Amino acid sequence: MELNAQDVVAWIEISNEYIQANKEYLTTLDQKIGDGDHGINMARGFQEAAAKIAEQNYTSGSDVLKDTAMTLMSKIGGASGPLFGTAFLKLSTAVKGHDPLDHETFTNGLEEAVNGIKQRGKATEGEKTLVDVWSQMVDHFKQEADFNADKIAEEAKAAMERTTDMTATKGRAAYFKERSVGHVDPGSASSYYIFQALADVIKKEGINHGLCWYRAHFPQS
Repeated sequence: MELNAQDVVAWIEISNEYIQANKEYLTTLDQKIGDGDHGINMARGFQEAAAKIAEQNYTSGSDVLKDTAMTLMSKIGGASGPLFGTAFLKLSTAVKGHDPLDHETFTNGLEEAVNGIKQRGKATEGEKTLVDVWSQMVDHFKQEADFNADKIAEEAKAAMERTTDMTATKGRAAYFKERSVGHVDPGSASSYYIFQALADVIKKEGINHGLCWYRAHFPQS
């Protein structure tokens, strides 16, 4: 299958639905090993991003991703804004000129997104950050020949859960050292919701009114 511009819009919209629905959970996670504002910041950023792209009539998935990136950078506070914004910006740049997006193009874009996150956050795998989910998803996509919704959701969830046993060595959580073990990384949890939303788009599903929104806007997709 391929992802057209409307699919990418739906991806961001349904990501927002998940993050809004789990804002308090994300905040609770961040209260354990961070500043306690991750859920609030992510919810604000994705709400603004969803509102921004709803105002446009896109023909390019790259343009959707670029507007999402710029909004996240400006609206999400702390380190999360630059990191998630960079991920979507690098993805946007990598897939520019490819519409709709096939699996190979999206995989290459995802790899560029991970490289951007690593460079921006000076982080790598195993340090209990969002890298641990995004990087695992690149590995998964490289092993597959096409989009597989169930596997995407499973891999993202498993990657998020693996951060529980990690010791944080980057960001605010690094101050907690061994005490960070036993807690899911908040950025990884947000990343899981983003990839769960992608899986929902691939299955033409969603949660709450995200599903209704998608079906109402793209009944033929």
